[in-house]
Amino acid sequence: MAAPAQQSSQSVGGKRKGKAQFLPAKRARRCDAGGPRQLEPGLQGILITCNMNERKCVEEAYSLLNEYGDDMYGPEKFIDKDQQLSGSEGEDDDAEAALKKEVGDIKASTEMRLRRFQSVESGANNVVFIRTLGIEPEKLVHHILQDMYKTKKKKTRVILRMLPISGTCKAFLEDMKKYAETFLEPWFKAPNKGTFQIVYKSRNNSHMNREEVIKELAGIVGSLNSENKVDLTNPEYTVVVEIIKAVCCLSVVKDYVLFRKYNLQEVVKSAKDSQPHPKLGNGKEAKLEPDAKVSQSDPSEGKNSQQVAPESSEELEQRKPRSETPAGSEGEAKPELESGVSEGPKSNENELS
Repeated sequence: MAAPAQQSSQSVGGKRKGKAQFLPAKRARRCDAGGPRQLEPGLQGILITCNMNERKCVEEAYSLLNEYGDDMYGPEKFIDKDQQLSGSEGEDDDAEAALKKEVGDIKASTEMRLRRFQSVESGANNVVFIRTLGIEPEKLVHHILQDMYKTKKKKTRVILRMLPISGTCKAFLEDMKKYAETFLEPWFKAPNKGTFQIVYKSRNNSHMNREEVIKELAGIVGSLNSENKVDLTNPEYTVVVEIIKAVCCLSVVKDYVLFRKYNLQEVVKSAKDSQPHPKLGNGKEAKLEPDAKVSQSDPSEGKNSQQVAPESSEELEQRKPRSETPAGSEGEAKPELESGVSEGPKSNENELS
């Protein structure tokens, strides 16, 4: 027990001594529902990135995960504490048996408080880690993204990416190599095989080298089966490596490219929204195409765009010969643009023919 704060009544040089404070040592913080409070090796869960609002991100994550979790695994079941403890009451007076029962009751009550999804501190800003219990994170997240990809229904506002984490270990190269040798076997060990790529991201960590980690992990995948090949365009599997402080999070996911890097904001967009703007292509044709549509669809808009300079009979007569000659000054740029718009469809017909 820490002693209470004491105050000395003695004075040295006319000055009073300050209070002597005794503070208790900090203990490891544990979650109210049992289990760890911070991200640590040995956990499974879901790594979620957000946009400057972690509290709202946790709320959205709970709502989304509980919705699809109940759909896949059924509603979450809770054990009544009174029923749990009543089953432990026995007539056996043996001290050893009573001690075993007491230990069993403590373990049962702890497991009873563990929820299917529980938020823990990730150790990085704008990153939330949801610990999972009794489910497979990669299957649950893939089911969520697959449904959102088909329905194109946006269900979150703050959540950006949602990455399943199938295992965690210490973020040191030797620990990662030892852990990955057994972790990657279900996907890449013979007779299993497939094309793959490795995605690496590090936060609040300066002692890990990206190229070195990717090289070592790729070597492990190749050693498990020589038919495993690297494919950076559309791989069958994507090995996700997320390092936060001294913890390395690993997972192997499917459809990483199809689901837009597991981005919930991008996966609901249609193909038209994801295509680049026409102006990013051929510059000349991209500029002429919108103007031609304006002049054909709505003549009034075309007139409004020509009201920059006053129209007169002299200018109208001068526009015809100018359209046939190349532009020579800035003043002639506007008439040439109009002539280019009118001649644009003809040139396209010639190119098509």
